[in-house]
Amino acid sequence: MRVWLGLWLATIAWPVAAQEPPLALRADFAAEEASGDAHRLADWVIGNGDAHGLPFVIVDKVAARVLAFDGNGRLRGSAPVLLGLARGDVSPPGIGSRRLADISPAERITPAGRFEAGFGLNPAGKDILWVDYDAAISLHRVVTSNAAERRLQRLATVSIADNRISYGCINVPVAFYDQVVRPLFGPARGIVYVMPEVRTLGEVFPIE
Repeated sequence: MRVWLGLWLATIAWPVAAQEPPLALRADFAAEEASGDAHRLADWVIGNGDAHGLPFVIVDKVAARVLAFDGNGRLRGSAPVLLGLARGDVSPPGIGSRRLADISPAERITPAGRFEAGFGLNPAGKDILWVDYDAAISLHRVVTSNAAERRLQRLATVSIADNRISYGCINVPVAFYDQVVRPLFGPARGIVYVMPEVRTLGEVFPIE
């Protein structure tokens, strides 16, 4: 009877709920508020092992915010960011070899995508986290050399409308860079995921 009942139960077409990643395969945001797409991307990174156990950063361009995770998908810190002046998800061809003075406002784009990142030095000898070396895009401490740009004030405001100012690089608060980014990426390389703002998340990352 038990065998027959077991076979009968196995043939029943039970309703199947929408599948979600097991809890162990989800990113741990703790109490951090983040967009739904940021959650989707982080869960996909952990669930599919896309970062291969390396630390990773998600840059949410729409929210003008950065989220840093360790290799196990635990959030280690978040902060506001300053991004490229122009909206867009693709860097203009050859922009990395051009002078800043020759880059028009419409070309100052922070590209979306998956980037293998590592530390390097800028022309001034300051350490930066290279995101897209060919396009000269990096994540670095906020630049304050031009007082008229008011970058520190832009980072401090609640509004995200004033977070577009750079030539494409990702500016973060000094404390976040020194206390979160450097310890995470210092021992080894890591991955930077820059979310799109014109394209959909699925057009940039293979998320179903």
